[in-house]
Amino acid sequence: SGGNPPAFSLTSDGRLTAKNADISGSVNANSGTLNNVTINQNCTIKGMLEATQVRGDFVKAVSKAFPKKVGTWGNTETPNGTVTVTISDDHNFDRQIIIPPIIFNGIAYDDPGSGNNPGGTRYTGYGFEVRKNGVLIASRETKGAIPGSYSAVIDMPSGRGSVTLEFKIFQKGNQGAGNITDCTVIVTKKAASGISIR
Repeated sequence: SGGNPPAFSLTSDGRLTAKNADISGSVNANSGTLNNVTINQNCTIKGMLEATQVRGDFVKAVSKAFPKKVGTWGNTETPNGTVTVTISDDHNFDRQIIIPPIIFNGIAYDDPGSGNNPGGTRYTGYGFEVRKNGVLIASRETKGAIPGSYSAVIDMPSGRGSVTLEFKIFQKGNQGAGNITDCTVIVTKKAASGISIR
């Protein structure tokens, strides 16, 4: 075609040059370079994807504070309630659910005693339970300032349905005052390439 350089050219050895192209059919190529490309719809990559920078949801994380109510003493709080996290089975690759440590504790307090109760140092206590799809998978408890904790790595194979995790903290005994860290859940693609553990 006309112009310098030409807007369109096809050489005898099969080299095609064009300033712009609208292609309504398919394009098949074995190699090449693309710059500043936007993929408007779904894209399937069957080989290895290597990138120096990635924006996206290969790793997802959520965090939420546990419910609390007023503690036994005026300026205290007592953790009490459930945090529920649901991970949808919406990826066609295996994933892992990573739960960083959730740490909880009660306190020591002085009981003045009365009647047949001699009083002394007493402790508030808490129980902690984790359920996966309604099934209890962990149970912890603590008494006083000695902390209890829970952390885990849970496999989530693709195609086996969504996973719902329930984290429940509850007071044990009549007196309530204590602390618990936030519930954080991280979901990532399960892969071991480039890392080893012995």
